[in-house]
Amino acid sequence: MALGLNKIIIANSTSNTPGSYLQPVVISSIGIGNNTSMNAGTLISQFVPAGMYIMPITAGGNVAIEVNLNTNSTNVANNWVTYISSNSGGTVFSDGYNVRANATVSNQTLTLLTVNGGNAVVGTFLS
Repeated sequence: MALGLNKIIIANSTSNTPGSYLQPVVISSIGIGNNTSMNAGTLISQFVPAGMYIMPITAGGNVAIEVNLNTNSTNVANNWVTYISSNSGGTVFSDGYNVRANATVSNQTLTLLTVNGGNAVVGTFLS
């Protein structure tokens, strides 16, 4: 994720082309967790890397985004709850640790979109 989000959006650009703005972030091997554990199946649920993302509806067919509501520093038990349900889309903010992708069916892949995270471009205002 870019450190500054105040970039100019380039009209008519395509992901992963020169001058593109949005870039995919792929989270793979997403497994099933439960309310208190990252692992309730054969694969573990996966943390969403720190950043701000767009989650298109088609991106998360069998994957929900969940947040850990435990804010008590003396109680280490997790309390994962649904933030964006599977087959839905939305905006995801993650600190890299308290936001996870959790599958309803094991071994899923989720593609989120974020701003240009520092990839070099070959020109200015390309379309």
